[in-house]
Amino acid sequence: MTPLVAAHRPAPTHAPVPRAVRVSIALTTAVLVGVLTSFGQAVPALAVVSNSAGPWFVVAVALCALAGVRVGRSGLVLAAATGIAALELMHVGYWAATNLRGYPDVLSVTNFWVLVGVPAGIIAGAVAVGLRASDGRWRAAALGVTAAILVGEGVRAVLRVADDATMTAWIAQIVLGAVVLVVATLTARTPVARIVALGTGIVGAVGVLAAYLVLGG
Repeated sequence: MTPLVAAHRPAPTHAPVPRAVRVSIALTTAVLVGVLTSFGQAVPALAVVSNSAGPWFVVAVALCALAGVRVGRSGLVLAAATGIAALELMHVGYWAATNLRGYPDVLSVTNFWVLVGVPAGIIAGAVAVGLRASDGRWRAAALGVTAAILVGEGVRAVLRVADDATMTAWIAQIVLGAVVLVVATLTARTPVARIVALGTGIVGAVGVLAAYLVLGG
């Protein structure tokens, strides 16, 4: 006689993706992002995005998260190393694709953007860790830093390099950074976290702008 009720079966479980695989995927994606950046510079609608550092920073944070960053001192060190590797591999992908497209490009350890990739990678890793932290102050700081980089670079572009064709796109980046800062402030659960978000966002944006103007990047 067939039972009316089927026997309960445990839901299938999926094994977690090994850390080495996650890191490999993240770093391979970094090279691909660099390649796509080179081709994106030839598309008018993508020219500003492909010529700005802010989107690369956001991608680096996402790739650190994809690699599986962990909270804690050791996790922060590994995340920083992943952030540096991701940004430098983006440079490698960009260099390779640009040369293959017939536009000579030199990849040198003294290149401004290659050098900046080291501190930027460390910050990207720290932001990825901060977004996973249980302490709301760290999450607020992570979002504030992201907003600062987008706004600071956008303001520098408006002041120095934007023209009629690109002004709207650069302003859009500033607005996006401001939105990130607003979200960081509104989602902060304590007054201290709100102050941290505003402080890192505003002071950080001024710092990024000053660094661009001083270093001439």
